[in-house]
This record gives sequence, structure tokens and C-alpha cells, in this order.
Amino acid sequence: MRIDIITIFPDFFSGPFSHSILKRAQENNFVEIHIHDLRPYSTNKQKSVDDYQFGGGSGMVMNIQPIDDCISKLKSERDYDEIIYLTPDSQTLKQETCNKLSSAKNLVLLCGHYKGIDQRIREKLITMEISIGDYVLTGGELAAAVLTDSIVRLIPGAISDETSALSDSFQDNLLSHPIYTRPSEYKGWKVPEVLLSGNPKFIDKWREEKALERTKNIRPDLLK
Repeated sequence: MRIDIITIFPDFFSGPFSHSILKRAQENNFVEIHIHDLRPYSTNKQKSVDDYQFGGGSGMVMNIQPIDDCISKLKSERDYDEIIYLTPDSQTLKQETCNKLSSAKNLVLLCGHYKGIDQRIREKLITMEISIGDYVLTGGELAAAVLTDSIVRLIPGAISDETSALSDSFQDNLLSHPIYTRPSEYKGWKVPEVLLSGNPKFIDKWREEKALERTKNIRPDLLK
């Protein structure tokens, strides 16, 4: 998989993509992540990528031209499964979407800033819009990092134990069951006996029941 990220703050990603699973996935060639600085694509002398909005109002808006030129250059080099704009005023990211995107070959992620991007970009160039939650960030870089992480960890081989990702919360519209590790007793706090029984049938049943119980208590909306 190849992921191209368009941003006005390219240095932001040196941290999130240089550790743990994302780092190993790149080193082992499961994913290529390319960061593109938008400012060099601007045709004005100041290399600015924003301007005042028509009709008045507070906040600047990202220009069409640099974004169009950057995306056009990328599309001239390869085909893309999706060109994704990270924006709070869109559909919230779900595990189902992560699963689908993890099988893509090439993706573009566009990081917005200021009040957002010119609407014509959304209408003519963007194929998918994703929000990571009902709140507003200072820019789309954090959202792009979150989306990239959620996708890359699902690529076969990125995680050493691939079955681990399949049992995560939301994969079956349930929250994960409680989990424990050694010691079996600490300060009188004991691990449930069923998990020490060695009986897979009983353990699986307990986990299913607890997952359903936690989902009902914490996220009943997932059961609808």
C-alpha cells in the first residue's frame, strides 16, 4: 500500500510515523508513506495557500490551485482508490471503513486547515470525507495520522499476530471483553476463575457475554 499525505506542516509526521507498528510496517515494505508539502505548489510569490472567503466572514480558506496541482501531479503518476479529505463536518470514522481502506493500493489524504478548503475541491476532487470525531482540531494532520494508523495496523503482516486485530473492539460491533495478565492475584485482586480453567469453550462464552455486557453499558448505540 502507498499513502500520500498532503499538508502544510510536513514535519508534523516525523514523530507519529517513526515508532512501533507504523515504523516496522514501513521498514518491512508493507506500506509506503509519502508526505507532500503543499506550499511549493502555490503559484504566488508568498507561497501562501489560503485567502479570504467570498461573502465575508471570519477565518481563511485553503485555495483551489495548490491542492489541484498537487493532486493532479499524484494522479498523473498512479491511480488512487480514494482521495480523502479529513474534516470534522463529515461521516465519523468507523472500523468498517478502516477494514475497507486497508485493502486499498493507493490513497491520498488531504489535511485541511483554517476554516477548511474551497468547496469546489470537495465537489470535484475528493472521493471520500472522514471525520475522527465530533470536535474540531487545529488541522487535519492529527486526523490523518489517526486514519493512517487505523488502516496500516490491519494490513496483513503489519502486526505479528494478525488475529489480534480481528478481535479488537468494533470488529463485530461490540466493545472488547475485559483482559487480564499475570499475576493471577495481586493485592487480593483476582483474575476471574474461568480464565484460569484452561477450557476454551467456557472462556469463549465468558468473553462473549462480557463483551455484550460492556457494550450494553457503555455503547448501547452499537447494538442498534
